[in-house]
Amino acid sequence: MLMISLLETEKKKQHEHVHRMLGECLKKYGIDYNESTPVSFGEMGKPYLTENPGIHYNLSHADGIAVCFIAENECGADCEKVRPYRPNVVKRAFSESEKKMLEETAENERDLMFFRLWTLKESYVKAIGTGISYPLAEVSFSFDGNNISCSKTDCFFRQYILKNGAYVVSLCCLAEC
Repeated sequence: MLMISLLETEKKKQHEHVHRMLGECLKKYGIDYNESTPVSFGEMGKPYLTENPGIHYNLSHADGIAVCFIAENECGADCEKVRPYRPNVVKRAFSESEKKMLEETAENERDLMFFRLWTLKESYVKAIGTGISYPLAEVSFSFDGNNISCSKTDCFFRQYILKNGAYVVSLCCLAEC
């Protein structure tokens, strides 16, 4: 289950909003999620529902967007508002093939391409539960039309480009979802 919300609000309210989205999604599973719902954390800090560990979810929010993703298997979600990218991030977090892909992308589309790759990386490390402590350059992505290829196996990706390239949402499941 996926819920995406475009919103213009301050960061604290985005956090509250994405948790309300999770509550709405969990109603379909018969779970009344609220501030008193017990949540536990994995070894690297990934949250899960203490009383329903078989329900996998991931939340993300950024300037103007929030995402709630629930899947049958471990999952990760990331969303970003497209803005000028930082070349230093490319140097430390992108594989050589991704760096080349970015260089070959038309200049007016480079920011979008950066965030397409970045959100895929983030969704992957959130799905495996490590966060950005994972060596990001070790997971590499490429595109063939609408198909996303990844150097890691047994994970599946979807990506959404919203509002004419203003936002990117990437999802990862560790088994087909």
